[in-house]
Amino acid sequence: MDKPLWQRRRLLYTGLGVAGAGAAIAVGLGRQSSVPSSPGAGAETDTAATTPSGDPMPELRGISQWLNSDPLTLASLRGNVVLLQFWTFGCINCQRTLPSLVGWHQRYADQGLRIIGVHTPEFAYERDVNNIRRALEQYNITYPVPLDNDFQTWRAYSNRYWPHLFLADRDGFLRYDHIGEGAYDTTEQTIRTLLG
Repeated sequence: MDKPLWQRRRLLYTGLGVAGAGAAIAVGLGRQSSVPSSPGAGAETDTAATTPSGDPMPELRGISQWLNSDPLTLASLRGNVVLLQFWTFGCINCQRTLPSLVGWHQRYADQGLRIIGVHTPEFAYERDVNNIRRALEQYNITYPVPLDNDFQTWRAYSNRYWPHLFLADRDGFLRYDHIGEGAYDTTEQTIRTLLG
């Protein structure tokens, strides 16, 4: 006996969903990550990437306020290794990366590592500076945090992800980027290499 139309449709939609998920996984596993020619473009994987040469790190733009620091420019940080991370405090993936960033700041700031935590909100409550200050206290963040509420720095990096980390060498050239959680050992090794 034939199944009713609604059951056939449900089986079809379920099959399409499974096939789509499988294809997405296959595409994700097949991607190779590298620092793209324009920052952020095409970097749709949560693996880390290193390259022997890169583009200049784009300058910070449209920052509405700085926490833990007076206003900075990336040009003023030349001579240092700069780790710039896009994050927002409500993002669980971002929250899981913060202990590593705090640890790297504590271990390597004296050697020339400068961490900039660009806070770019996803939701309205993440725009409230008092909420951000509470998050900085909760996660023991003492490195500079610029507020990118209008997404101008986000767009300068062609970014689409939270968290997304970029590393620049002492001359201000991008040498590494990583999307998402993980790759902590690789990231720290890259920091050490760039610090030289």
